Amino acid sequence: MEEILELLRENARLSVEDIAAMTKKTPEEVKAIIAKLEADGIILKYAAIVNPDKNVGAKQKVCAEIQIQVTPQREHGFDRLADKIYRFPQVKSLYLMSGGYDLKVIIEGDSLQEVAFFVSNKLATMDGVRSTKTCFILKTYKENDVLYVEDERDRREGAMA
Repeated sequence: MEEILELLRENARLSVEDIAAMTKKTPEEVKAIIAKLEADGIILKYAAIVNPDKNVGAKQKVCAEIQIQVTPQREHGFDRLADKIYRFPQVKSLYLMSGGYDLKVIIEGDSLQEVAFFVSNKLATMDGVRSTKTCFILKTYKENDVLYVEDERDRREGAMA
């Protein structure tokens, strides 16, 4: 099961037949394992990763990371506030963190003003939110093990003297 999951993490477009050949299982076994992974909520979604810098003609989105300090609620901790935050369509990721802040939110908007409005009028005004700190993402180099930049290093071996 883990081997199939790793293959799908690397390339979700692999066919059942290819996975079967790579794992020495029958296509029926592979189909059954994938169906179980999906039914158990282990595989949540299949997605295409798009490099926004190369998606010519598409409207560029503004991404920001917001660090939020909150007051945990009695008997609910951080979960109730997190539940309210991740339901906003602008929120792409939400993490409970250790360290100097409690929640990290990655959001996307059409403009700096839209992101600023969301933070000041939606997030910062929520009960339990003590402070927010917004950092705009200027360029993505690598995300989820995917390089967004061309690797231009010289791969030739150095000459030995």
